[in-house]
Amino acid sequence: MLMMGGIMLIVYLSRRNDMITFVKREEEVEKKSVAVECSKDYQEELKHFPGCVPKNCGRMVQDTIVTDSEVLALLDIAQRGLGLGGSTGGASILDLHSGALSSGSTFVNIYKLEASKRIFKNQDFLIYRHVKNKIHAAIADHFGISKEHLYLTHPTFFSRITNKPAQTIHDEYWHPHVDKDTYESFHYTSLLYLTDYGFDFDGGRFIFVDKEGNKTVEPRRGRVSAFTSGSENLHFVEKVSKGTRYAVTVSFTCDPKHSIQDPSLTPQ
Repeated sequence: MLMMGGIMLIVYLSRRNDMITFVKREEEVEKKSVAVECSKDYQEELKHFPGCVPKNCGRMVQDTIVTDSEVLALLDIAQRGLGLGGSTGGASILDLHSGALSSGSTFVNIYKLEASKRIFKNQDFLIYRHVKNKIHAAIADHFGISKEHLYLTHPTFFSRITNKPAQTIHDEYWHPHVDKDTYESFHYTSLLYLTDYGFDFDGGRFIFVDKEGNKTVEPRRGRVSAFTSGSENLHFVEKVSKGTRYAVTVSFTCDPKHSIQDPSLTPQ
């Protein structure tokens, strides 16, 4: 939730016309990054998780981590899984770890649906884990931390966004927010885009809210965007105006008590 003292500034910044495109869809970047000054969100945690909690904050985009075939496989998983449910509004999620699936105005456990036993195969979970591991390694490498000290955390999920009007608060993805405010355990957030801005959908750009002008990442199939999760990276997703936007959010923590296991066909 946003504090009242910051609402006017956030609304002002999110509506400014001086938008700066950080990475365009038509660019193919091996890596593009920018450092930003860390917020004070991590000060207490630095004592407990040295060598992992961000000291050098920033944003990074890479188009060379995930292959085309891996993206197509993940998109297929998302479409099959989300095909068993879906929000009545424009934003739906599928969390293979917890089983959470948007369904109407609420959520169901996809693993309790008989159809899930027919649509998922072991290979689906293997490819999901393989891609997650590659993103994990890329984040650890870029931010100069040890993979062994960085853990996958909840929530990590597929998302599908359309231009349907929002029906519940869960559909309102376009509000500026800080990931670490919503999920205290977060230290690093990443997104893997499965569809293309300007082809598969319009709108839906990822926007960092900065004082000197908002910075935009245009989704590209196979693009990974990663950033430190504190208030130095206030952000939002612009409303999708046409088509369907698919992505995977993969989140990491330095706190082992908030770690989660890879999903499997027979979840515990």
